Amino acid sequence: QVQVVESGGGLVQAGGSLRLSCVVSGIPFSILDIGWYRQGSGKQRELVVSWSRDDIVNTADYAKGRFTISRDNAKNTAILQMNVLKSEDTAVYYCNARGRWGARTYNTWGPGTQVTVSS
Repeated sequence: QVQVVESGGGLVQAGGSLRLSCVVSGIPFSILDIGWYRQGSGKQRELVVSWSRDDIVNTADYAKGRFTISRDNAKNTAILQMNVLKSEDTAVYYCNARGRWGARTYNTWGPGTQVTVSS
């Protein structure tokens, strides 16, 4: 069973930083495309940044220069480092793991972690 768990959310003042972690279990991490998404209140879920299994990084325009993704395949972990946070970054942040392993295709979401930025 593939499981995705995020952690690291919380309350931070505008201009501050947070570091979110995503741990994936039940599947080899190196075969996965990993994406961080967010969903603000009353808004659609949107991509923040993704790192594919062949090392292609895709960053949303609003995140460029402030948010970075890293991954450690040995630790089954992806990190989202968020700097210079703004009130509009307030949202639930989700980690998504996608990949094909054997005969199955996986597309698994974590439960999300709340990020609240106070102005």
